[in-house]
Amino acid sequence: MNRLHINHLFIFLVFALALSSCSAIEIFEENNEIPIKRPYKSFVIINQEVGMRGFSSELIDEQVQIHLQEALEAQGLVYDKTEPELVIRYTSNEDPRKRETYQNNNPYPYWGYRVWDPWMYNSYFNNQNNPKTSTYELVQVIVDFIDPKEDKLLMTLTGVTEVSNQKTKSKKVLKTTDKIIDYFLYEVKDTQ
Repeated sequence: MNRLHINHLFIFLVFALALSSCSAIEIFEENNEIPIKRPYKSFVIINQEVGMRGFSSELIDEQVQIHLQEALEAQGLVYDKTEPELVIRYTSNEDPRKRETYQNNNPYPYWGYRVWDPWMYNSYFNNQNNPKTSTYELVQVIVDFIDPKEDKLLMTLTGVTEVSNQKTKSKKVLKTTDKIIDYFLYEVKDTQ
């Protein structure tokens, strides 16, 4: 490999790492009342049947319903309102938050210029004067997988992500929903 190729590869890896760290999605598993015992062939989304919204935005709520249904049907499950083997219920927790960051806007480097002012070179005190507040939303997508015959939870999966821009919120919510579905399907396959 020549030097130029190595440099391009290094830049690509750094860029890929930066992108992946910006859109981190964490999945947490909770509320396992009973173990997964069988492969499921049919399902129902209870939110759709009773008209219960899981998100504050009607558009995002509809997108999540469609996305859940299409993803499970793509895996061979059939939507069945009357006698489903699996009941799915989803909700969300959308928590607006603020974050303060401190920037050092010192036009002079730490070495030299205003020697008579010792606080100028202390970054702690300098940064205290320049806080910048940014807002973001911590979004939790919570999906319950329920066995209707046992009337117990197979599991609750919670996907957590940060949204800093309302324009990208639905995309991040759908990506989180994908990770939840993948996690559940892996668990189902792992028990067979």
